[in-house]
Amino acid sequence: MIESRLEVLSVPTGEREVVHSARAHFEAPNWSPDGGSLLFNQDGRILVLPLETRTPRLLDTGTATRCNNDHGLSRTGSGWRSATSRRTAASPSSTPFPPREGSRSASPRGAPPTGTAGRPTGGRSPTARSAGASTTSTRYRSRAARRSGSPTAPGLDDGPDYAPDGRIWFNSARTGVMKIWRMDPDGKDQTQLTHDEEYADWFPHPRPTGSRSSSSRTSARSRATRPNQDVVLRLMPIGGGEPRVVARLFGGQGTINVPSWSPDGTRFAFVSYRLLGK
Repeated sequence: MIESRLEVLSVPTGEREVVHSARAHFEAPNWSPDGGSLLFNQDGRILVLPLETRTPRLLDTGTATRCNNDHGLSRTGSGWRSATSRRTAASPSSTPFPPREGSRSASPRGAPPTGTAGRPTGGRSPTARSAGASTTSTRYRSRAARRSGSPTAPGLDDGPDYAPDGRIWFNSARTGVMKIWRMDPDGKDQTQLTHDEEYADWFPHPRPTGSRSSSSRTSARSRATRPNQDVVLRLMPIGGGEPRVVARLFGGQGTINVPSWSPDGTRFAFVSYRLLGK
């Protein structure tokens, strides 16, 4: 049995607060654009946790009942998007958020993936109006880079997210160990940002207000983000410099897969886990 804890870390103070816990496996918190709620996936569904009441409620996603840990809201909060898993396949779908008043359900509408990377959803473009329009795939962007003459490399590209300046941060195993990279929106100027071969770096999420990016770090022996791993969360200066460790926890897959900064950039959310006896 496992206990999941939804935590919020204050960047100015370094304090961690558990805002929700359950003897169940849940993952990947997003922050609502108004800063009042967190969304996470559990058992194929999306739950909303208002921070005022701290009582989760089920988001009506209609027929989308296999939502995985790749989901997010549009910048205005009017649309919600998730990848739905069916065995090994993944396809994105989107619904209004919150559900339209008077509607019986927020029936999802399918949307073609923007590329063929491991995860078809990603961060929101700084100018995007909807979650679907902002979704990006680093492998799709690599194709754009190849067409434009920019060098590309084999290996899994994953976890893309936009920085406020429009550049895309992502993690890539093209050097043999998962590392943080950055590139221009057209796929050019692909630059490796972390280099310590002893560790694997995952899921960079630039701060909405700029200046820093959060990411997770595991042992380099881990070739994938599996559950039940020791994880270090770090903040990296956007302009370069030494990352700062802000949290150590037991986590892994689901801890910080998706963009989880508060709108004002003072806090970010993540999930830690605890193994319980039978």
